Amino acid sequence: MNIYLLDGKDMTDRESAYCAIEQAMGFPKWFGHNLDALADCLSDLPAEKTAVVFVNTGILVDNLGAYGEKILACFRAVTDECGITWMEKA
Repeated sequence: MNIYLLDGKDMTDRESAYCAIEQAMGFPKWFGHNLDALADCLSDLPAEKTAVVFVNTGILVDNLGAYGEKILACFRAVTDECGITWMEKA
């Protein structure tokens, strides 16, 4: 099982958010720093072997506002759709 830990404290703006996600999840260098690319890369993960744990989501939203909510919504939607284990803590 691959467990990916993401921390909203590391995400102070869009660029740092995508860099933190890219590094923590081992996304390829061609990963485009946008919501469509995030959804594509998440959907490529093997569902039965993947868990995503996202902590300090409240800090992410404090830092990025509505865009932070969009990032979380993307994770929620794709993990639900693909059957990836998803856990979050504000």
